[in-house]
Amino acid sequence: MTRGARALVLCPDIRALRYDLDAAERLAEAEGLALAIGVVIAHAAILPIRKMQPNTLFGSGQVQNIAVWCEQYEADLVIVDGALTPIQQRNLEDKLKRKVIDRTGLILEIFGERAATAEGRLQVELAHLDYQQSRLVRSWTHLERQRGGFGFLGGPGETQIEADRRMIRQRMSRLRRELEQVRKTRTLHRDRRGRAPWPVIALVGYTNAGKSTLFNRLTGAEVMAEDLLFATLDPTMRAISLPGVEKAILSDTVGFISDLPTQLVAAFRATLEEVTAADVICHVRDMANPSHAAQKKQVINVLGDLGVIDKDTGTSGIPILEVWNKCDLLDAEQIAELRNSVEGQGAVILSAVTGEGVVALEAELARLLTGGAREVAFILPLHDGRRIAWLHAHGDVLAEEDAGEGEDGPMRRFTVRLNPKELGQFASLSE
Repeated sequence: MTRGARALVLCPDIRALRYDLDAAERLAEAEGLALAIGVVIAHAAILPIRKMQPNTLFGSGQVQNIAVWCEQYEADLVIVDGALTPIQQRNLEDKLKRKVIDRTGLILEIFGERAATAEGRLQVELAHLDYQQSRLVRSWTHLERQRGGFGFLGGPGETQIEADRRMIRQRMSRLRRELEQVRKTRTLHRDRRGRAPWPVIALVGYTNAGKSTLFNRLTGAEVMAEDLLFATLDPTMRAISLPGVEKAILSDTVGFISDLPTQLVAAFRATLEEVTAADVICHVRDMANPSHAAQKKQVINVLGDLGVIDKDTGTSGIPILEVWNKCDLLDAEQIAELRNSVEGQGAVILSAVTGEGVVALEAELARLLTGGAREVAFILPLHDGRRIAWLHAHGDVLAEEDAGEGEDGPMRRFTVRLNPKELGQFASLSE
């Protein structure tokens, strides 16, 4: 897709479907997706649909109006914020004489442009191929063309489109094998981190909620953080320190979005699985967005799909802390309303941009990570520098004093506050 292309953004409002967001909010999100890929929005409109047309989705009169808009606004591209069948996409392109792309195709374009790591590129390519294999009809108007027998290129009578589909299937199989290897490597890394003494905090939230800005604020890193949908695709991890917690690992993840293409849900499962290994999940919410309640619902649904939240009970085995972000964009009355409702909700109000509330967030994270901690006394020989250093680095040493002479020489008594995980890790040092 050419950056800078002029585009029509159309939001079908289908009467028979139920939406979490109203039409105006969905159109605004579609415009955000279009801007994220660098197109110029020439015109945007909501199109009510009483009955979906199997050939074009829109009614004939609406298609004529779209054609007029294409000429009037000199649009090169038509973006439909919904799912188009291959036939609908091809017919619209024939009638409008313009490239037409649906919501899935648009999100795939964004992911294709933003993926930075080898794993991200593999995932995007697999999703693209999965999407394109049903749309090869758009690329070939000469379906009757036959390919002769050229060995691996296909036997007699194999049409061009059949050969292309076969090659796509082969490429997808290879990509799945490569991704499975990546997934195994990621699992090994996760297991290694699980044995390490540092807890993991995962940032999750709707796309553009401010996760990367908060990540940068907490870590001092410079992860891409822009006012764009899907500014972050590949998981990023950095070490941070918190009150009473010498070191924790903070993980920034891909943002969630409503109606995420099924191809991408499957392809990015390995990336999102980082969340399932976290000790604490920070659900970052954009409280300045009028749709923040609907966005929360989408995030909870995805966490349910990942098995983090039990869909029947709504409970989670991992502590989830809500971070009510972007308070700098709210007026005094809205802030007061948030403060009245935050009580008992396990939430922190802050602005990742200005830093207001970040100290309170760090304190709450520390409280959650040290929850269940208890005071334990250890008597260790002074020459056991390894375990003594570990207690100072990873526990909260409340007191230490001489404990006389022992079989191993001078002894020292340490009173330390440790949580159950740390206690288990310290025990493993003795083995």
